[in-house]
Amino acid sequence: MIDPGPRSLEELEARLARDLDLLTLPPAEWVPPRAGVLDVAIVGAGMAGLTAAFALRKLGIANVRLFDRAPAGREGPWGTFARMETLRSPKTLTGPALGFANLTFRAWYEAQFGTVAWEALFRIPRLQWLDYLTWYRRVTSPTVENDTALTGLSGDAEGVTLSLDGPEGTGSVRARRVILANGRDGLGGPFIPPFWRDVDKRFWAHAHEPIDFAALKGKTVAVLGAGAGAVDNAAEALETGAAKVYMLVRRKELPRVNKSLAAGNAGLLLGFNDLSDERRWAQNQYIADTAVPAPHNSMLRCSRHANFSLLTGCAIEGARPEGGRLALDTTRGPAMVDFVILATGFTVDWARRPELAELARHALLWRDRYVAPGREGNEFAEHPYLGRDFQFQERTPGEVPWLPRVHAFNYAAVLSHGRVTGDIPGISVGAERLAAGIAGALFAEDYDHHWQRLQTFETPELLGDEWTEAEGF
Repeated sequence: MIDPGPRSLEELEARLARDLDLLTLPPAEWVPPRAGVLDVAIVGAGMAGLTAAFALRKLGIANVRLFDRAPAGREGPWGTFARMETLRSPKTLTGPALGFANLTFRAWYEAQFGTVAWEALFRIPRLQWLDYLTWYRRVTSPTVENDTALTGLSGDAEGVTLSLDGPEGTGSVRARRVILANGRDGLGGPFIPPFWRDVDKRFWAHAHEPIDFAALKGKTVAVLGAGAGAVDNAAEALETGAAKVYMLVRRKELPRVNKSLAAGNAGLLLGFNDLSDERRWAQNQYIADTAVPAPHNSMLRCSRHANFSLLTGCAIEGARPEGGRLALDTTRGPAMVDFVILATGFTVDWARRPELAELARHALLWRDRYVAPGREGNEFAEHPYLGRDFQFQERTPGEVPWLPRVHAFNYAAVLSHGRVTGDIPGISVGAERLAAGIAGALFAEDYDHHWQRLQTFETPELLGDEWTEAEGF
């Protein structure tokens, strides 16, 4: 008979506790403590940060603290600039569960709503995913300091100093390792086409900024972009009463095939970082060039509105205020709108992250090692060229010894490691790789301690009374 599963979160949590007990997890801590020093500091307490923290705890590394600039429950994009109705990932993906069936979204959902509701569920509602991550944080119980922003990094050969600004004011924390689990904009921010920076900000916003959609009621809105973000923001404007919404796409055709789905197997997740530089760049570039389309259900969310129009082959060549509105010059003719939403994604732009200035000055970048022919100046060239454990590497070896103690577990790791740092399908693979690398590094640094412990270990297996010594043959 198939187990119907737990019927409440309380029962589910009891099963998860039993799983951990059967596996003797978490294990005893083994890293020798250093007064006033964390073993690992994690910047970001969203999905990536929480998964990394639990992966470390599974290996007996518990002197870990997470810092997030957002209030508790608002970490990550889910309750802020994400505007999709549902996640695009299939509901069956195990995500950050790290191999524990009772830590999956499905287990969490079924415990509250039952298996019939699960079978009827199409995809995971966005805010329910946020609720699940809030529960994940509670049951894995990391130490998190919210409303705390990183303002600088420095250090020496022994560790890294994080400058922080939190509820109690400014201060600093010392850590042996730092993980940047700070999201898609972790080494930059929203991509804004250069000429838009000179356009009056009253008339536009990036899709990843706060937008007063209620103020767009009765207005004509243009959304620039071809992906999920463009569709989600267009739908939000339509549903809050915009009179007309245009989705303007530079490409001659709207992307239809999500090529990244062809790369969703264990071999790629585990082996991508062993590929040559040429192959790693080529795969990322191909997916970027072919583009990831919006999900089917998200597109229907827009097209069901008669006042929605999609225009392909429509690039913006200029924008200027005119009579209280914004005049657009496009490759398909002039247009007059009230507001523009730039759904143009994120970019790696070190200058926009002053707290990482020392990293920017000294980190080895892809342009220092490899750039695909004809792709000079491409954004990928600015991505950090990371080591096997997601660690930053020095451009000049030995110049900044603390720099390899910082690990990029954010979007900027995609060129070096593939999609294992922020996307739901590969997040557990990435977190376990990261945790294993840090565990090995901490052990190596403390080798003298562990060697001495081995030599002085005196707990006997045999007490001497288990046998009688023979007097001879």
